[in-house]
Amino acid sequence: MKLTNKQLNYLFIGTMVFCFMPFVSPAIALGIGILFSALGFKNADVSKNSSLFLKGSVVLMGFGMQLPDVLEASKDGLLGTAVSVILVMSLGFVLTRLLKVDTKVGLLIASGTAICGGSAIAAIAPLTNSKNEQISFSLAVVFILNAIALVLFPLVGHALNMDEYTFGKWAAIAIHDTSSVVGAGAIYGETALQIATTVKLIRALWIIPLSLVVMFFSRGQETGKIQFPWFILLFVGAIIFSYFVPTLNGIYPSFAWLGKKGMVVALFLIGSSISLKSAKQAGLKSFIMGIGLWIFISVGSLIFLMQ
Repeated sequence: MKLTNKQLNYLFIGTMVFCFMPFVSPAIALGIGILFSALGFKNADVSKNSSLFLKGSVVLMGFGMQLPDVLEASKDGLLGTAVSVILVMSLGFVLTRLLKVDTKVGLLIASGTAICGGSAIAAIAPLTNSKNEQISFSLAVVFILNAIALVLFPLVGHALNMDEYTFGKWAAIAIHDTSSVVGAGAIYGETALQIATTVKLIRALWIIPLSLVVMFFSRGQETGKIQFPWFILLFVGAIIFSYFVPTLNGIYPSFAWLGKKGMVVALFLIGSSISLKSAKQAGLKSFIMGIGLWIFISVGSLIFLMQ
């Protein structure tokens, strides 16, 4: 189907607005974008807009992270999340080499598995100058495993007669995306939900040190200079600002909501600009790597918590 530039602009703008609907999840938005790509719907400004939405969304989501909650949560779960992040990132490096996965795809999948799924991938991708197809495929791997975890984890927890406290910690450590962690915790029980949300908050904060590490190891291909992640600095600033300026507490949730929805829009834009041929070429080994990392952290953390 051949559309004029004006018609394409209307189509993309309309779909971006549609992505703000409450029933449109990140996975659905990504799928719509991929469908656009398969149908040949392309927009010249997609790459630029997707990068802007990714960075802006990360910053806005910082307003939803309360500093006192972070400090309180650090009393429990800090060691477990630290160990899991380090082990998953290390294993991810090894599997990337063994399976000969694209280096950037491997880093993105490992980051999404170790920390917080799509948010971590969104934060790391601009630092590595990852292409849209590399970002999209990494997100696809994480989202598929997220969907499985949302259903599978509560079933396993009940089968093992796991108490809600333990299940909450397990879900927070082993499930990628915050939405799936919260969903699994809510299915299991109120206490599980509270613990899962709290521990997940600590895990999500690892975006900051990981981004700094990636920043120092990522060099500009032409100048060799470090590309400073201004949006990560603003992300940290948003967390601090929301704590020290409580008079604006009424609007911070709206900023966080806008950030989450901006992420959904970004995933649509990324999906619409990918090359399906390139994604297919990257496919199987990347999925094997993602599944391997997920099994490792899921089984490993379960054994540790059940002792």
